[in-house]
Amino acid sequence: MKKLYLGALVVCGALRLSGQEVIWQKDIKSSTQDFLSQVTTTIDQQYLITGSSIQAKSQSPAASSQNSNNGYDFHLVKLNQQGEQAWEKYFSGNNHDYLSATVTTQDGGFLLAGTSYSGKGLDKKDDSKGGADIWLIRINEFGDELWQKTLGSTSDEEARAVIQTTDLGFFVAGNIQNSSKGYGSKDVWITRLDKDGKELSQLILGGKGLDEVEKMIPTRDGGALLGMYSRSSEVRDAGAGVRDSGSGVRDAKSVTSGLNIKTPNSESHYSKSSSNFGEGDYWIIKLDKNGKVEWEKNFGGKGDDHIRTLALTSTGFVIGGESRSERSGNKSVGIEEGTDLWLIALN
Repeated sequence: MKKLYLGALVVCGALRLSGQEVIWQKDIKSSTQDFLSQVTTTIDQQYLITGSSIQAKSQSPAASSQNSNNGYDFHLVKLNQQGEQAWEKYFSGNNHDYLSATVTTQDGGFLLAGTSYSGKGLDKKDDSKGGADIWLIRINEFGDELWQKTLGSTSDEEARAVIQTTDLGFFVAGNIQNSSKGYGSKDVWITRLDKDGKELSQLILGGKGLDEVEKMIPTRDGGALLGMYSRSSEVRDAGAGVRDSGSGVRDAKSVTSGLNIKTPNSESHYSKSSSNFGEGDYWIIKLDKNGKVEWEKNFGGKGDDHIRTLALTSTGFVIGGESRSERSGNKSVGIEEGTDLWLIALN
């Protein structure tokens, strides 16, 4: 899991056209190394700082050795516009729990998505599904828990992104490793939930190699756009779980097997339909509001191209990342030296 060291958070404002001045600085203190995952602007224009920390022993609510807090916890700090702390919260399991992504909900609360190595105990209400799981916690604007859910299988899963959709439900994006129902060493796993956390559908995406989701953004039609780093070739024999529309757009088809997970109403698989241009490519997939694949596209040259971000524009999307490819594949611009940033605008 990628993590950033959290030292001081600096928020700057443009006070003059000639430059910027520091308005305030804030050091979020801890006795251990902390990891920052996200800074989220709240509905009331304040800030929610989310990451992972190890609590001081005196703060741990453990009552027994079976419920002892033995690792990193979800760590949340809400700051006002002056950088003053409004509240601080920890959500703890009995092992390592890393908070990966946060989304502000339309009612002013938040949905937290992280990777959990914990079983049932302390703040975690569900047993482990096996290995690492995805741990979701819905909270209100004050940090009070509304509901929580553990997503997983006998394989290892990690959370990477979460969005709220126009119907007030959620898409959760993560990765799953070495799944017997997957396509390669690592695949992408998408779960769609309603506003109360009920699972509506699941989708596994992948090729014959390693595929990792890096970014997910909501689209205006209630769906989602996925940006994935792919080191995979196409899957030539996709089996019953995939069909081709004949127009170059391949759709996911519901299947009755799946990931050995009992709760979702619909479990689908979607295999990559094109091989990479090089070592690593940008792999873009558009999902509709029901979590079905509308289209996919690969972008890359002969080298290693790693997508990092997506943005919605008035006419489409912008995708960006790092490129080590010269002009090749479907990459129409070269590189100066080593690694360059590579941006693509899509309609």
